[in-house]
Amino acid sequence: MSETYKNSGVNIEAGDQTVERIKSLAKSTFNKNVLSGIGLFGAFYEIDTEKYKKPVLVSSVDGVGTKLKLAFMTGKHDTIGQDLVNHCVNDIAVCGAEPLYFMDYMAFGKLVPDTAEAIISGFAKACTENGCALIGGETAEMPGFYAVDEYDISGTIVGVVEKDKVINGEKVQKGDILLGLRSTGLHTNGYSLARKVLFPKYSHDTRFDSLKGTLGEELLAVHKSYLPEIRIMKEYSGLRGLSHITGGGIIGNTKRILKGDLSLKIDWDSWELPEIFRIIQNAGNIAPDEMRMVFNTGIGLIAVAAKEEAQIIADAVKSATGESPVFMGEVA
Repeated sequence: MSETYKNSGVNIEAGDQTVERIKSLAKSTFNKNVLSGIGLFGAFYEIDTEKYKKPVLVSSVDGVGTKLKLAFMTGKHDTIGQDLVNHCVNDIAVCGAEPLYFMDYMAFGKLVPDTAEAIISGFAKACTENGCALIGGETAEMPGFYAVDEYDISGTIVGVVEKDKVINGEKVQKGDILLGLRSTGLHTNGYSLARKVLFPKYSHDTRFDSLKGTLGEELLAVHKSYLPEIRIMKEYSGLRGLSHITGGGIIGNTKRILKGDLSLKIDWDSWELPEIFRIIQNAGNIAPDEMRMVFNTGIGLIAVAAKEEAQIIADAVKSATGESPVFMGEVA
């Protein structure tokens, strides 16, 4: 019997079927700036030169990490794509950028069109919510490299900001106030430690009186996009800097926008540690400093604001979104 590509574990027909399924999902995110459909060798996006005088492109690439293990464990694949898009959106939004388009990469041990479609539906949902286009991507089937029932995903986002509106922390100074916006859970960081301490003791369908859903559902809570809040805060000259809290925690990420000998004075008691983090901490007897270095501990984004405008900015965010920023410290 002659060997075939399919016998080696790669199903081209499944790939073609997946592409056909996702075309409509991707096209639902298109706008007038998208000049090509899905299927060409490259994707085309026209920059609005009337809107921007000196446009600066801002890009970021990321993955979801071992949060994917929760998707495998629970069989729920439609939120992982939202996590990835929102994470990438936050990374460029804190630089002052508006998202333009997103591109994905998915690699499977065995390509299952239903799973791929669920993931893409998450990409499309988040792209629509954030006002960016899902204009292309790549799907690979890699038998022997990934387990049959596992996959990996990553994404690249491109946004734009007017050159004189770039936010890079240059204006941050001593006495500025730290305004924290709450997270929806772990977001996309700390899952290796969380899984290590939790799953020898519990299963993904374990219920706690202090949680609304199962442990798995809580851990799969979608990474929040802070684009609506950032759009509001950018309107104020008192906004000095923005920090997306990912791996490295509050201090590790916010230090990236501090210059010279500036440091952070954080009041760790100014907000309540969400219950999911308490469960993780107790399960592994994890020291507070370790928790703060690995996890966002309930704060997903920090705005650095001039002292005289901090309350005004906080009130504007609350009025528009219902979110009440936490006054959590200052720049020292």
